[in-house]
Parts: sequence; structure tokens; C-alpha cells
Amino acid sequence: MDLMIKGRVALITGADGGMGFAVAKLLAEEGVKLVLADKKLDEANARRGELPQDTVLVQADLTKQGDADAIVAEAVRRFGKLDIAVHTAGITGAKGDPLELSDADYEEAWQTDFMSAVRVARAAIPEMKKGRWGRFVCITSENAVQPYWEEATYNVAKAGVAAFAKGLSYRLAADGILVNTVAPAFIETAMTDEMMEKRAEERGTSKDEAIQSFLEEERPGIVQKRRGRVDEVAAAVALLVSERASFINGANLRVDGGSVQAVQN
Repeated sequence: MDLMIKGRVALITGADGGMGFAVAKLLAEEGVKLVLADKKLDEANARRGELPQDTVLVQADLTKQGDADAIVAEAVRRFGKLDIAVHTAGITGAKGDPLELSDADYEEAWQTDFMSAVRVARAAIPEMKKGRWGRFVCITSENAVQPYWEEATYNVAKAGVAAFAKGLSYRLAADGILVNTVAPAFIETAMTDEMMEKRAEERGTSKDEAIQSFLEEERPGIVQKRRGRVDEVAAAVALLVSERASFINGANLRVDGGSVQAVQN
């Protein structure tokens, strides 16, 4: 299906592998011009041959507004405009008893997961307004609506991103800009690899056994009994940034295999 976005210009944050790189590859197939940003671009550089030759890679630390401004400015300098921003950058942050986690633990997740989205929006949306067309999509998480006890820093930051995006959506549609979120759960990424390797070590099992026990004990809603794939998340993002999603605004699209066991959100 033609997503009707050939020639659009997209900025993707957190693009060094994982979901961000998967989104980039899919949008490239649709003829979208790409600007990829991350603190490190080792994997993206190594896999550059999988992307169009005119793809732009920019290192950026999104805890700084200046870096967010710079990557948007680079997109406009190279391609003359910015139509799409997909914000995937983030961290899981510190884990543990919510009352024992430090102020610094909460601040780290807040700055990296929540304020980074604010900074990208500040930089990107004025450029989209110039063209009277835009798509802003943030990756949240199942944790935004189904928080887990030991992941309080991440819960709070991702819930903040969801609320921020919803608030933006109310007014920006009048400028032709649609704002949505995608909420994955237990996707096969470096982040969940690390989680499962730690679980396997703690339990004295293999990584595969750790994954299966995690699914049984911690994510019973995922009846497919597997982790999701980054291309499955990318497909949802691609739809939301397309012309085909011209009447989807302020929505949260869950790509969670049923992990969130609720009717709403």
C-alpha cells in the first residue's frame, strides 16, 4: 500500500539500531528523505548501506535544547523542510523501590525520556507549520498505562510523554499537524536483551528460558509467548506518519501483543 509520503522529510531520534533504525528503513522504502539522530551512531554508520545515499546522520544529545534545534536545522539545510518527526530516543532508567530511588534517578529518566520529547517538539513543529503538514509521533510504552512497581522512573516519564503528545494534538491539527504515540511492549531490542540476560544470570538459566519465564510470570497478556519485533513497531509508526492516517490524531497505538490488559488506552 502506498503511504503517500514520497518526498517527505523525516527526522528520527534514537536511530542507532532498534526501533528507530527499523522505522528509518521502512520510511526509506516509501521514498522519505531521512535525518537520523542519536548520541552514538555506531550501528547506523555500520549499516548505512541499507539506507538511501542521501540519508543524513547527526550525533545529538537530546538532554540539550541546542542539539534538538541543530538536528532540525540540519534537516532543513539539507532538504529544505521537515515534515515528520519520530521520537524514539529514551532509556529505561534506574529500577527499584519507588521510594528508595533518588531524585537523580527520577531526573535522569525525566530529562532523557520526557523533556527530550518536549525539546524535539519545540524544534520540529514550527518547521512543520511552515508547510501546513506534519506528523509528530513519540514512542511511549505499555508502562505509560500499565506501570510496573520497580520501574517508577520509566513509568512516570513515559506517562508524561503520552500526556504531552495528547495535549499537543488538540491545537496542532488546525495547522495540518497530527500528533500520536505508539506504545510497544517487550520488543526484541538491545534493551530487553540486557534485561533477559540479567534474568538468566540471576536464575541460572538460558536466555531463551528467561524470556519464556518472563512471559509466563510477568506478561501473561502476551498470549503469542514471544517478544515483538522492531519491524512490527515500525509498521505502526509508518502508518501514523503517512497520509493514510489523515484522521488519526491524539491516539495511542499499542503494539504490545496484548500485554496491556485493559479496554482503554
